[in-house]
Amino acid sequence: MEIVTFIIFIAILIFSVVLHEVAHGVTANYLGDPTAKMMGRLTLNPIPHLDMFGSIILPLLLAIPMLFGAPSVIFGWAKPVPYNPYNLRNKKWGPAMVGGAGPATNLFLALVFGLALRFIMPVSADSSLFGLAVVFMAITYINLLLAVFNLVPIPPLDGSKLLFSLFNVPHHIRTMLERNGFIFLLLFIFLGFQMILPIIQGAFSLITGVGPGAFI
Repeated sequence: MEIVTFIIFIAILIFSVVLHEVAHGVTANYLGDPTAKMMGRLTLNPIPHLDMFGSIILPLLLAIPMLFGAPSVIFGWAKPVPYNPYNLRNKKWGPAMVGGAGPATNLFLALVFGLALRFIMPVSADSSLFGLAVVFMAITYINLLLAVFNLVPIPPLDGSKLLFSLFNVPHHIRTMLERNGFIFLLLFIFLGFQMILPIIQGAFSLITGVGPGAFI
């Protein structure tokens, strides 16, 4: 059963990160930059979007406890969709809109499946729809996780684009953050990730009416 759960979770994660990245590309294209479209990144085919570490290695490492029946939080990311901010019609807010499109898509998915779970689908263990309810819980939780995680203001996460649009960050600080972003990101994943879990769990309970302990 753990193997089946593992496969389902990985499939949901890939589905969610692909939609996240496509949302960036679609928004950039709408705002005047066709880079993602020209590079074939406006597709739901997951292969062009997969990142070796973020889409495969990290989720597999995080999922190891699940294979032994232990609680596990799985997350990851896809290759960032390329775009040229100089092509955007709105130079100030365009990058923030492109950056915010990914988390907004994940939040939308979490709301759709979470509210369906709350108002339409029973979650009692003896229900014939319990298996489907668990899938809906997984979709909701993973997409909330992706939305909140990507809003952390560390390059190359989407939150950094919002930060740079909202505040006049000095050029040397911005350059330093972008140059060392992956190091800061790894430090956050392994040392600071616990800080955002209460936000994710609180939003999950608020949307679904189910305590996070029923899923994690």
